[in-house]
Amino acid sequence: MAEPDKAGVEGSAPSRAPQGSGERSRVWGWILLLVVIVGGAVAYQLHARSQAASKDSNTSQTLSVGVATVQKRDIPYYLTALGSVTPFYTVTVHSRVDGQLMSVNFREGQFVREGDVLAMLDPRPFQVALSQAEGQLAKDQASQNDAKVDLNRYQQLWQEGVVARQQLDTQQATVGQYDGAIQSDRAQIDNAKLQLTYCRITAPIGGRVGLRLVDPGNIVHAADANGMLVITQVQPIAVVFTLPEDNIPEVMATMKKRQLSVEAYSRDNKTMIAAGKLLTPDNQIDQTTGTLRYKSEFENRDNSLWPNQFVNIRLLLDTRRDAVVVPSAAIQKGAQGLFAYAIDASSQAQVRNVQVDFTQGNVSVVSQGLNAGDVVVVDGADKIKPGDPVVAHPSSGNRSSSTTSSSVGTTP
Repeated sequence: MAEPDKAGVEGSAPSRAPQGSGERSRVWGWILLLVVIVGGAVAYQLHARSQAASKDSNTSQTLSVGVATVQKRDIPYYLTALGSVTPFYTVTVHSRVDGQLMSVNFREGQFVREGDVLAMLDPRPFQVALSQAEGQLAKDQASQNDAKVDLNRYQQLWQEGVVARQQLDTQQATVGQYDGAIQSDRAQIDNAKLQLTYCRITAPIGGRVGLRLVDPGNIVHAADANGMLVITQVQPIAVVFTLPEDNIPEVMATMKKRQLSVEAYSRDNKTMIAAGKLLTPDNQIDQTTGTLRYKSEFENRDNSLWPNQFVNIRLLLDTRRDAVVVPSAAIQKGAQGLFAYAIDASSQAQVRNVQVDFTQGNVSVVSQGLNAGDVVVVDGADKIKPGDPVVAHPSSGNRSSSTTSSSVGTTP
C-alpha cells in the first residue's frame, strides 16, 4: 500500500512544473507585447515629428516678402537745412518828442504803408513855441530895419565929416548882428515846425503792426526804451539757413548758371509752406560750425511765414533726368558695400551690388546694379538669404515711394 502512495506522490511532482513555466511565458508575452506597443508609439511620434519638421522646413524655405519695382523718372536733387524766418526790416516806433499821446490811429495786427499816420501827440506846446519863434523873428526884423536906416544916416554924416569912422563901423556891426539874429530866429521857426510835425507819428516802413505798447493818455518820451509799437515787414520776407562748407562749390557753380529756387516746409517736413529764391550767401564761414549762411527771399503773399519761425529748407540744385529710382528700404549694407535683393524669374532672391548717387528721403538714385523694371525686396530682406525662394507681394509703402518726387535730400 505504501508504494502506490509513493508513486502517486512521484507522479504529482511533474505536473506542477509545466504550470509554472506557462505562467512565466504569459508574463513575458505581455511584457513583449507592451514593449512592442510602446516602441510603436514612440516610432509613430518620431515619425510624426519628423514629418512636421520636414513640413516646417519646407514652409520656412519660402518666405513672403514685400517688393517694389525699380523705376526710371526725373527726380530733383535738393540740399536740405533748417532755416529761420527773418524780416527784411523791423522797426520799433518811438516818439521823437515828449508829449501826451492823444490818439492811436492803428489796429493791432493791421498792415500799414510807409507814411501812414499811426498816432498823434498833443501839438499845443509846439504850436506855442512856433508862435514865439515867429514873434522873435518879427522883432529882430524891425530892429534890423531901424539899424539899416541909422547906418544910412551915419554913412552920409561920415561923408560930410560930421561923425567919426568908428561910429560908422559900429553901426555896420549892429546891422550885422541883427542879420545873425534873424537867421537864428528862422532856424528856431524851422525847429518849432519840425517839432510840430513830430507830433504826427507816421510809419517809417510798410508792414504789419504788432501789439500796442502805449495807450492813449500816457506821456511818452523820446528816450523811452520800449517804444510805442513795432512794425515788421512780412511781404516780402527772408529765410536765413546754413549749409556745410563742403556744399559751397556746387552751390556757387549753380548760382552762376541760374537763379536757385528755395522751398520752405513745415516742421514735420511734409507740407510745403512757400516757394522763394536764393538771394546770396554770407561773406564768411562760421569756423565753429563749419557752415555758411544763406539768405533767401519769399513773397509771402498769404502770410504763411512769420518772423522767427523755424522751417525746413530745400534748396533745389538740379533735376536728374531719367534716373533709376528705388525705395531706400531696398538698399542694404553689407561687408562688401551696398546691395539689394532682386527677385528673378524663378522667384528667388538674388544679391545685386549697387551704387547709390544720392538719397531723397524714402527713395534713392542708383547709378549701378539695378535697371528699370527690376523687382527688389523692400520688406523682409533681413529674413532671406541669396537663392531663397520667396513669395512676393507689393509693399505697402511702394505706392507712396513711387509717387514722391520732392523728399528730403542729402548730399551724395
